Amino acid sequence: MPEPLIRAALSSDDDALSRIDHDTWSSLHAVTPRQEPPFEPFFDARHRPRDYLIAELDGRTAGYLRLVPPTSLACNAHVRQIQGLAVHEWARGRGVARRLLGAAMERARGEGAVRMTLRVLGHNKPARALYESEGFVVEGVLPGEFFLDRRYVDDVLMGRSLDV
Repeated sequence: MPEPLIRAALSSDDDALSRIDHDTWSSLHAVTPRQEPPFEPFFDARHRPRDYLIAELDGRTAGYLRLVPPTSLACNAHVRQIQGLAVHEWARGRGVARRLLGAAMERARGEGAVRMTLRVLGHNKPARALYESEGFVVEGVLPGEFFLDRRYVDDVLMGRSLDV
């Protein structure tokens, strides 16, 4: 089975990433309503191609990861935050998310970061298990932070050192 190819996003990936967002939408991980066609542009002033890593598998866009500094503060410049990870259903179980995480950690180290953080919904057990297997630990919980599908859901803060 071929390995996923990880690359930097290009502005031409806009339509493919919009489609992945739509096709992978689930209340398991999304806090915003599902978008319906016609889709807004995926990239905008806050979501730039340079912030994304793309996974390709079998010549198709299989997923993406958004990696950004969590703030614009100089005192926080040593941290990178994952602010989105999506893998198309047809590509799941083939190591795409794990390869995206590995590439994100490599990129973050290359940018001088020593720490990585993320937020994940408390009921998203598959994502939490993946992050834990990659060295992330729970560093905080915001109980009942979101109201989704008529129930309150925790926002779980996770982080890890990027020391090798």
